[in-house]
Amino acid sequence: MRQRPGPLMNHLTRNDYATALQLLARIEAQSAGVDGFALAAVTALNDFVASELTTLSVCDLRSGHRQVVSTPGVRLGADALECFDRHFFDHPLVRYHGLRGGRYTQRISDLQSAREYHQSALYGDYYRRIGLEHAIAVPLFQDDRTLVSIVLNRRGLDFGERDRERLELLRPHLAFLYAHACRSANAPSDGVPVPLAPVRPDPAPAGLTAREREVLRWLACGKTDADIAALLSISPRTVHKHLEHIYVKLGVETRTAAVMRGMAAPPPV
Repeated sequence: MRQRPGPLMNHLTRNDYATALQLLARIEAQSAGVDGFALAAVTALNDFVASELTTLSVCDLRSGHRQVVSTPGVRLGADALECFDRHFFDHPLVRYHGLRGGRYTQRISDLQSAREYHQSALYGDYYRRIGLEHAIAVPLFQDDRTLVSIVLNRRGLDFGERDRERLELLRPHLAFLYAHACRSANAPSDGVPVPLAPVRPDPAPAGLTAREREVLRWLACGKTDADIAALLSISPRTVHKHLEHIYVKLGVETRTAAVMRGMAAPPPV
């Protein structure tokens, strides 16, 4: 097992950061409501980290039932969904993120040895049955009733450290976009349930305030000063002032450098 106490980013390249920014802008542009976010996110992440099946999974932690939005063209049958639910509370990723409150991107192999996993009923009845071997989950929302994650599944080789780091790089920004999609929904969507409580924000990098962090999140999604002002109901001048403070705190001089520094900054201990 390779369980880690927090995110480590030792394998990322400058290109990984640049690609992540492009992907976030793409998801934000296609996120018309919660369903739009779900489809855009699973499609984009399936391209970002190779996987046979990528889903946005909404788990009801009280009933032990899961709803999924899958990669276009790939659909889990009713039998497979029912089989997963039978082993819901034994799933190591559900236990880690949903029951223990784990905040970071994790693989099954981070939480369970290969021997334990292959001897489990979950593997024998579900994963082997649908022809998948490995899974990695990116948590977007957790409370005492609901866990929302993007889950990537593979045959063959397990997800590597660089895969985990690339997904962890995106995680807080995806959680932010998911929360925004939920808040902007006028009514519950037909496909993806809206959470009943706000997403817990990650600690601000380098001591940024909550508002500065929000500005930086929208900056990472490719928004202009005018766009951010409209989204936050403040003036463009105020946005500019927030950016000046962000640049000073992060020790940078440009928008791109601020976003890359903010994405790379580990949570304070």
